[in-house]
Amino acid sequence: MSADITARADTAVPTAEATKAEPVRPVRRRRVRYAALLTPLGSLGAALGVWYAVSYLLLSPARRFLVPPPQQVLTVSFLDWTHLQPMLQALSLTAQVALVGLFIACALGVTAAVLMSRARWLERSLYPYAVILQTVPILAIVPLVGLWFGFGFTSRVVVCVLIALFPMISNTLFGIQSVDRAHHDLFTLQRASRWARLRKLELPAALPSVFTGLRTSSGLSVIGAIVGDMFFKQGEPGIGTLLDVYRSRLQSEDLFAAIILASLFGVTVFALFTLVARLAVGSWHASADRP
Repeated sequence: MSADITARADTAVPTAEATKAEPVRPVRRRRVRYAALLTPLGSLGAALGVWYAVSYLLLSPARRFLVPPPQQVLTVSFLDWTHLQPMLQALSLTAQVALVGLFIACALGVTAAVLMSRARWLERSLYPYAVILQTVPILAIVPLVGLWFGFGFTSRVVVCVLIALFPMISNTLFGIQSVDRAHHDLFTLQRASRWARLRKLELPAALPSVFTGLRTSSGLSVIGAIVGDMFFKQGEPGIGTLLDVYRSRLQSEDLFAAIILASLFGVTVFALFTLVARLAVGSWHASADRP
C-alpha cells in the first residue's frame, strides 16, 4: 500500500512541474519579441538625441543649416508635398534600377556558382575574377561603364550588377560545397545522377546560404543604384541625382529627407528578403529560430 502511494506521488511530481513549466516558453517568446521591438526604438531615440545635440549644442544658429534639427526636416521636406513628391518619384526610379540589377545579379551569381561547383577547373578560372570584381573600387570603373553603355538606365543597372554579384556567387558556392558528405554518400548509393544530386540535395541544402547572399546583395544593389544616379544623369533623375542637387544647393532639409528615404528603402528591401528567406527555408534551419 505504501509503495503504491509513493509511486503515485512520484508520478504526480513531474506532472506538476511540467504544468508549471508550460507557460515558460510563451513568456520567453514574448520577452524576446519585446526586446526585438524595444531595442531598435531605443537606438532610434538615442540617434535622435545625438541629432538634436549636434544641431543645438555644437552648431551656432548661423551654421545650423549644416545639420537642421529633426522637426525642421519633417516640416520643410516630409510634410510639404512640393518637396516630397519629386523625392518619391526619384525613389521609384531608383527602386526599379535596384530591383532589376538585383534580379540580374542573382541569376548570374547562382548560375556561375552552380557551374563552378560542377567543374573544379571552372572554379579556378572564374572565381579569381569574381574576387577582383569585388575588390576593384566601383567609382574607378563607373566612367568606363558610361562610355560602354551610355549614361542612362542601362548603365545604372550595370553598376548595380557589378556591386551585387559577388555575394551571390560566394554564398551560393559555399552553400553547395558545404553539403554533408554522408548525404552525398547516400545519393551515391542510390546511383543518383549529377542533375538529381544538384536538384534534390545541393541546391535545397544551399538555400540558407543563397538567401544570406541575397540579403547582402539587396543592400548593395540599392547602393549601386544611388551611385549610378549620381554619375549617370541622363533621363529621369533618381534619388542619387537629387542628393547631388540638394548638396550643391545647400538644401539641407531636403538632403536629410532624401537620405532618410533612401535608407528606409534599403531597410525595407532587406526586411522583405529576410521574410522571403524564412518562408522558403522554413523551420528546418537554425536561422528560422532567430527573432
